[in-house]
Amino acid sequence: MRVGVLGGGQLGRMLALAGYQLGIEFRFFDPNSGAPVGQIGELVAEKYSDHRALKRFLNGVDVVTYEFESIPLSTVQFVAERVKVFPPVEALETAQDRLLEKQLFETLHIPTPLFAPVDSLEDLETAISRIGLPVVLKTRRLGYDGKGQVIIRESSSVDEAWKQLSGSPLIVEEYVSFQHELSVIGARDGSGQEVFYPPVENVHREGILRKSTVPAPNVTPEISARAIDYCRRLMERLDYVGVLALELFSVDGTLLANEMAPRVHNSGHWTIEGAETSQFENHLRAVLALPLGPTRLRGRSVMLNIIGHLPRLEDVLAVDGAHLHLYGKAPTERRKVGHVTLVAQTPEALDRGTEQLLRALESE
Repeated sequence: MRVGVLGGGQLGRMLALAGYQLGIEFRFFDPNSGAPVGQIGELVAEKYSDHRALKRFLNGVDVVTYEFESIPLSTVQFVAERVKVFPPVEALETAQDRLLEKQLFETLHIPTPLFAPVDSLEDLETAISRIGLPVVLKTRRLGYDGKGQVIIRESSSVDEAWKQLSGSPLIVEEYVSFQHELSVIGARDGSGQEVFYPPVENVHREGILRKSTVPAPNVTPEISARAIDYCRRLMERLDYVGVLALELFSVDGTLLANEMAPRVHNSGHWTIEGAETSQFENHLRAVLALPLGPTRLRGRSVMLNIIGHLPRLEDVLAVDGAHLHLYGKAPTERRKVGHVTLVAQTPEALDRGTEQLLRALESE
């Protein structure tokens, strides 16, 4: 079996590392000839608009998936006309547009922050008068890791925010003062079989995920079941195949959906060591019509992203229970260059190891 992967970043790399154990072959397509996957697999490095290169990429490929959602929709549609593509194109199209995403949440009765499309300064002012300040003005497309968005806290900042982002289709959303950020990850195959990982508690800083903890320490069984139900509704509506991540805000015992990611997700990296079957293996099992694997926990886990610099290996590996993953990327400011997962059997051991890891990750 050969899987074609659109995108060549660390998610594609981890997909391949999970798949090689199962005897699966991979071919990647990414415009960057230095993409991390090139160190471990066959890489076609051409523009996404190059149809001739795409046909070469597809030769002998059984199924295609993608490892991030900023790939041009036209490229994925071109591929889908020739080879099976999972997750389905509709899921990617929805996730690429924050307005379509929020409208889908509403259709499925999944609570979400108040929102409105914005095509003019007048639209923005009207929406603010209805929603109330503070709000977040976002580009509808291509924003990630905190990019493409501005928080508006005072009416005097409206004009400046508009100038900063105008020129692209926009959406304005209610600013949510949440207690916790959560995510839930599910996998679904073509026959409708589903498995779910327990909700994860996430900590972001400057729009970038820094830390994920599972089991989420502030989630009740009721909240956990509700989060999984929301993820299930999305997968069933989209006739989904593959792994789907849903990011949520926890606010006074209620959940508000923030966004979804139709792919393996940063907040699920802990599953490599912390679950019976990783999100990467279950994604491959789903798209290749193989039985889904169990998602039982192997303990308590914390995942810490490594951002902007490479730590000293000996400091990280000296922490009992730590598992280091480096992505083969040169460190630059705000760039994710790796992650480390700690698995422990008690809350005390997890807290102790996390403190040691945080100190280790500060070393260079």
